[in-house]
Amino acid sequence: MQLDVVIDVVCPWCYLGKRQLDKAMEMRPGVITDLRYRPYQLGPDTPPEGVDRAEYYAKKFGDSPQLKAGREHLLKVGETLGITFDFESKCTIGNTLDAHRLIRWAYSSGVQAEVADRIMQLYFEECQFIGDRELLVSIAVEKGMDGTLVADLLASDKDIAEVKGEVQAAQQMGVTGVPMFIFDNKAGVSGAQEANVLAGVIDKLQAEKRA
Repeated sequence: MQLDVVIDVVCPWCYLGKRQLDKAMEMRPGVITDLRYRPYQLGPDTPPEGVDRAEYYAKKFGDSPQLKAGREHLLKVGETLGITFDFESKCTIGNTLDAHRLIRWAYSSGVQAEVADRIMQLYFEECQFIGDRELLVSIAVEKGMDGTLVADLLASDKDIAEVKGEVQAAQQMGVTGVPMFIFDNKAGVSGAQEANVLAGVIDKLQAEKRA
């Protein structure tokens, strides 16, 4: 079964969704034979130097009870998935274009899920600036990719148009929020669903194939 997961690496719900998917795939081993993480950009106009996270969220949400409740939920669910969100430390939100380029290249090396997870871990748990190309190269090396090649590619325009094209394609498909799980190009599941929900979708699609 093919699965495309549309994410943005500065979306905390995408980090939850990725970890929930990991659990679902453990529950249904060997069923997903082609998994690919696809790009989305919630802030495509974020400058290269990034923006202060606290200022950004204050401007976007203010001191809303919804934001507080959402973060409390993220902390609680994250803990069950091995995630320790840090929403208090000073943090810079980066433009995610380069991160998405790295995730794209990681597919051919067979480490796409690992690279995506590590990017989100460093951002959400250690408040590192994922717009830093040196950081992205270090992630690539850590996951077994060719660091020199990745550095050269990041310094070029390689796949910028392709990543932007994929984001636009997702928007044209009606994707307005992430994560979005697309099973076999037909069944779409939106949001950071629990592992048993994702496993249930897998079961339903397999049953339909057998029918």
